[in-house]
Amino acid sequence: MLTTGAVIRGDRQRLLGFSGHEHPVAVQLGGSNPKDLAIAARICADLGYGEINLNVGCPSDRVQEGRFGACLMAEPELVGESVAAMKAVVDVPVTVKCRIGIDEQDPELALDRLTALVRAAGVDALIVHARKAWLKGLSPRENRDIPPLDYDRVYRLKAANPDLVVVINGGVKAPAEWRGHCERLDGVMIGREAYQNPEILLAVDHVLYGEAAPVADGFEAIEAIAPYVEAQLAHGVRLSSITRHMIGLFPGRSGARHFRRHLATEAVKPGAGLNVLFDAATFVRRAAEERAQAA
Repeated sequence: MLTTGAVIRGDRQRLLGFSGHEHPVAVQLGGSNPKDLAIAARICADLGYGEINLNVGCPSDRVQEGRFGACLMAEPELVGESVAAMKAVVDVPVTVKCRIGIDEQDPELALDRLTALVRAAGVDALIVHARKAWLKGLSPRENRDIPPLDYDRVYRLKAANPDLVVVINGGVKAPAEWRGHCERLDGVMIGREAYQNPEILLAVDHVLYGEAAPVADGFEAIEAIAPYVEAQLAHGVRLSSITRHMIGLFPGRSGARHFRRHLATEAVKPGAGLNVLFDAATFVRRAAEERAQAA
């Protein structure tokens, strides 16, 4: 997620650069000024992003101070204007990620009102975190877990808007849950679970499409990403900038702690190369081999 100010005035290559291997890739914008959102959306579309998403769900104090994120649930007319402004200048899909409501709002009324206004503005999809956000009294971390999930509210939204793409988010972890949601909705967004346990994504192709995963496990994933890592290192990117997003690759496995520790201590060193990543994975592989031999 990037603010409109960062997109318009910041270092675009550093903030918005991505590899062609990442397609399809979306950018999420934080802002509430329709004019600025339109400018930022156009910049992102011109850079090759395939979707522009508006953040109407983040509950942090800093975001509220900037008048965007979940607090915009209280200003659905402005959200509609913002979507219309972005739709007017880009050809790629414009989507909104929101909550079912905030604070004392009635989720039935609040979500329906927001949906009606963004639909009128031409929104291409609505991604709904199926929890309220309590802007008064709960921290951002608490807002991810304490407000109860209400998946049925999202199901009702889809039933009332059958031609609108509705994707559910919030608390979705086990692959067994994915198909159930997808039978009633258009998709599932997985956030923290995918970040903390990336190997879970290897189940997507099999569970939802009946196809084989592109790689068998985290070890093959490391082999597959190696050329990308080498290319980034050649451009001056530090290894830790990449591997810090990979520390959750082997959760719960023997050797995972050593994997994380090795990356934390070695990848940050000047000149750290691809061998550091391979060496870290060796701790997990060796532990698995030892357990197999012991069995």
